[in-house]
Amino acid sequence: MNRVAVAVFALGGLAAFAGEAKVSHPFLCADMGLGKVLQVGADGKVEWEFPAQVSMDVWRLPNGNVLFSHSRGAKEVTQDKKVVWEYKAEGQVEIFSCQPLPNGNVLVGEGGPCRLVEVDREGKIQKEIKMETKIKGAHGQIRVCRKTPAGTYLAAFVGEGQVREYSTEGQLIRTIKAPGNPFAAVRLPDGNTLIACGDGHKLIEVDPKDNVVWQINENDLPDNPLRFVAGVQRLPNGNTVVANWLGHGNFVGKQPQIFEVTRDKQVVWQVFDPQFRLITNIYLLDVQGDPTKGEILR
Repeated sequence: MNRVAVAVFALGGLAAFAGEAKVSHPFLCADMGLGKVLQVGADGKVEWEFPAQVSMDVWRLPNGNVLFSHSRGAKEVTQDKKVVWEYKAEGQVEIFSCQPLPNGNVLVGEGGPCRLVEVDREGKIQKEIKMETKIKGAHGQIRVCRKTPAGTYLAAFVGEGQVREYSTEGQLIRTIKAPGNPFAAVRLPDGNTLIACGDGHKLIEVDPKDNVVWQINENDLPDNPLRFVAGVQRLPNGNTVVANWLGHGNFVGKQPQIFEVTRDKQVVWQVFDPQFRLITNIYLLDVQGDPTKGEILR
């Protein structure tokens, strides 16, 4: 495939590549640099935004509301910017992720106590999974955590170079070593696990026996080195969308913040736009499926 960009908006914008039908996506993103969550059209224009300090996770719910994490909790906000649900953490806690669950509760990952909590619509904790860690500071413990369709929990231990899986009762059942400091892990329908390796400058997919069956290395994509590999989303067509966080080093404004890559490592869509700064996570809005039922793979 010819990799010369042929459709680029002003100052970078969204790009597709020659030899392919033009690819574009509307999306949500969490931008730590701007301190906002943003809804962006396929044309690259920001259609909606809401303040969110140190947000690392964002979802579009079936009712059109936006669910996102921020440094001190999580919120669900309507399109007319009304907060209809909120969880506020107490004490020395940093919040790194949230996930809508089928029963209407929300899974929240907390650094500090190093735990997962399932929170109901009244903001009350209905379930707690305590996790052990060698890291004392909240910021170095965990990042994105997920409940799998099987009812287990995946937690990315950013400071220990591991992804750990816990049973529904909270027992440690698996430890996956990951290069660098993993940001997120996603359980795929075939049982494999997709892991964003942060400053390990890698994206890997491992099978149930922890064998690496697919990966993107730091310099596999021309003109788009992997920096801190953050939020990821696996699409129904097998492509993977990646948030390439540019905050460690002087990379902001020098390369794309988001890209979509095929199984054979061909980039078919990217976001390279100075209106964005430090994107930690993404959620494509044109993918069919209900995130509350685990149908969106992220």
